[in-house]
Amino acid sequence: MLFALSSSVEIGALLSVWTSKLYYRMSSSCRPCAALCQLNVTADKQANLCAAQGLLEEAKQRGACMAFLPEAFDYIGSSREETLALSETLAGHTMMRYTQMARKLDIWLSLGGFHERGSDWEAEQRIYNCHVVINNHGEIVSTYRKCHLFDVELPEKGVSLNESTFTVPGPSLVAPVQTPIGKLGLGVCYDLRFPEFSLALQKSGAEILTFPSAFTVTTGAAHWEVLLRARAIENQCYVLAAAQVGRHHDRRSSYGHSLAVDPWGTVAADCGGERAGVALVEVDLAQIRSLRRNMPLHEHRRDAAFYASLEGGRRVK
Repeated sequence: MLFALSSSVEIGALLSVWTSKLYYRMSSSCRPCAALCQLNVTADKQANLCAAQGLLEEAKQRGACMAFLPEAFDYIGSSREETLALSETLAGHTMMRYTQMARKLDIWLSLGGFHERGSDWEAEQRIYNCHVVINNHGEIVSTYRKCHLFDVELPEKGVSLNESTFTVPGPSLVAPVQTPIGKLGLGVCYDLRFPEFSLALQKSGAEILTFPSAFTVTTGAAHWEVLLRARAIENQCYVLAAAQVGRHHDRRSSYGHSLAVDPWGTVAADCGGERAGVALVEVDLAQIRSLRRNMPLHEHRRDAAFYASLEGGRRVK
């Protein structure tokens, strides 16, 4: 559309507006953007993959350089037998499709909770709950196998899950991995409940903690947000937690509410508890540095021997 300007003042004003908008876009783009992808999966692996692909395409279109999928992003089986039968290795079809997607979309992926066949699969028929990070070239750059397994019986709350009946606990934590949004410490779901786990990752350099999850509705309503905010506050980290939502089969439903929490403990993004979707958050690493400088918890913490002084000995009065 053509239009006339009556004076140099109007020209100057228009240029000022354009310059301000351009500066805003440039300054905003300096902060990397992460996407939390909330899923409602079933035992239909192909349908789950198609749903995830749609969310990842949306995340990329909206400017994310890294996207996070929840625990059990590949499927949730309705029985131990079905869960084991659907499992794969990291060299299988499912992971191949995700490496292709990462490369095609030019995006990093955090795949939180892949049903990976164990190292002695033929003899034991057990799996790992494996968190996989893929770079934008389609390369697997880190894997963490969940080490705290959810074996919980809460009959009064209607919660009964025994992950250890088909899952092998991971042998160790893994070092935080450098990503486009910052240094990422990998966990999975139930790991969230163990503060020493998060602290170990933070001490190893993590700027962001991630807990892809499939929390039950009961435990999610009671503990999900407060745990995520606590881990962010006490470690002065971002916490990113993609989650499953809704009914998966007749006996299992998930709470949803994929959350991003900033280092001050503020909820920066929430996918809600009703349906699948994408929520974006800008990661401000300068906020982490500023907070850790102004409130240096890491300097105020006593050494490990101090906190262990009550173990196996008399309490000093």
